[in-house]
Amino acid sequence: MRALITGIGGFAGSFLAEHLLEQGYEVWGVIRQGPGHVAHLQSHVRLIRADVTDLERMCAVLDDVRPQRVYHLAAQTFVPRSWEDPWDTFETNVRGQLNVLQAVLRAAPTARVLVVGSNEAYGRVSDHELPIREETPFRPETPYGVSKVAQELLGLHYWLSYKVHTVRVRPFNHIGPRQSARFVAAAFARQVAEVEAKLRPPLLRVGNLAAQRDFSDVRDVVRAYHLLLEQGTPGDVYNVGRGKAYSIQHVLDTLLGFSRVQVQVEQDPARLRPSDVPVSYADISKIRAAVGWEPRIPFEQSLHDVLEYWRAQVRQPGYRPAEAP
Repeated sequence: MRALITGIGGFAGSFLAEHLLEQGYEVWGVIRQGPGHVAHLQSHVRLIRADVTDLERMCAVLDDVRPQRVYHLAAQTFVPRSWEDPWDTFETNVRGQLNVLQAVLRAAPTARVLVVGSNEAYGRVSDHELPIREETPFRPETPYGVSKVAQELLGLHYWLSYKVHTVRVRPFNHIGPRQSARFVAAAFARQVAEVEAKLRPPLLRVGNLAAQRDFSDVRDVVRAYHLLLEQGTPGDVYNVGRGKAYSIQHVLDTLLGFSRVQVQVEQDPARLRPSDVPVSYADISKIRAAVGWEPRIPFEQSLHDVLEYWRAQVRQPGYRPAEAP
């Protein structure tokens, strides 16, 4: 089975590549620049340079590879950046999704395509709507969330209009090794690791600690992606999450509990978002019933692995610490 992963060098893409290789797939990947997090897999995967916003280039890629499975993970994924430059987010996410689907239609019309949405599409939900089901109305409060709604609708459109076998997913927050320090768990872990290594003062800069989010391990998430593309219903949509909310304060406290040093905490107004949903967590009964998926990796283990990743990073020659407070 030949699979093509766009965004293979990214956080989730690299773990998906590892998972598919373990399952015996022939894995190809689209990268825009360097191999990123799949540098260690270069002897096992085929990498192609392309920009998903370039339709003709993506058509050429699909024509060359002729994959049977397409996992479209390339995206602008950092929510705060979508406030700073909404059009960049729309161009990357919406045009990129449209181009992948159009390229599949032209060159590999029998391929199955995973369309990755986001829990950000739900936006602000009322207490009585928790846990969030797939039928919960869209109320996106961020440009990123709006772009993900558009990606999903394109996936549905190509199934209804052209019978391209699309399966849509709405992942909630996922964490794990290799995640960028722009994201909350990795940001905390990096700072803790730098404090332990005496690369910064024993002070953590934080944003809103009251928000509660559904955190899954990326390794569980990519396993869900694979199961859903193989066994999910074409045209349908599935939440992917742990089904439980953890406060950002709890994320911080857990990481501080793993720390080898004492660390002070200070709120940084620059880390606060223009909009921040108080509580968000998934109802995962649909994916459980459809493919038997359950998250396997405990929350605490995920955070421990994130911290161990950053401890290893700070020991690397030439490592440059984040700007100290």
